[in-house]
Amino acid sequence: MVLINPGNPCGNVFRKQHLAKVAETARKLGILVIADEVYDHLAFGETPFVPMGVFGSIVPVIMVGSISKRWIVPGWRLGWIVTSDPNGILKKTKIVEGIKGILNITTDPTTFTQGAISDIIKNTKEDFFRKTIDLLRETADVCFERLKEIHCITCPHKPEGSMFVMVELKLSLLNGIEDDVDFCCKLAREESVIILPGSAVGLKNWL
Repeated sequence: MVLINPGNPCGNVFRKQHLAKVAETARKLGILVIADEVYDHLAFGETPFVPMGVFGSIVPVIMVGSISKRWIVPGWRLGWIVTSDPNGILKKTKIVEGIKGILNITTDPTTFTQGAISDIIKNTKEDFFRKTIDLLRETADVCFERLKEIHCITCPHKPEGSMFVMVELKLSLLNGIEDDVDFCCKLAREESVIILPGSAVGLKNWL
């Protein structure tokens, strides 16, 4: 089971009780959980981020992290994999061995990224992270409030993490718009504003 938390593209952050139910469900099904947590330090709403790894005693968890989001360096493809598996299930089933084998045959991150990573982690001041969170919280607040003024768009949930928000397009209130893709194309052409149509992530007529 794959879980993205904080979420892309909805900006959601799952509550601890919800994650506990995910862990119990995965245990009952006899499957592991892969937790994509690249936005783990970018939770700015009322719901605190809880790493899926805290449920490792219930179900084996593989957590995925990345430098590109927390340090705001898009394109820097350097990440990590962490396992939470106190019962040793991933080792017994040789999943850890399989992951290591794949890492040995894939290409490494670029040399300049490898060279910079030690200084980046060691020397980034705490106020950099605080300013990032404050900026994301402020822009999420502005975006959510301004969306209320646009009658043809509905935002069901204010984003609490990551860098995204998902909104529903009300086609019945628009003339000459076929669907979300048509809306995005016309918006780009007429206003030079680029947004992603929901169809790209399986949600037709969302943005």
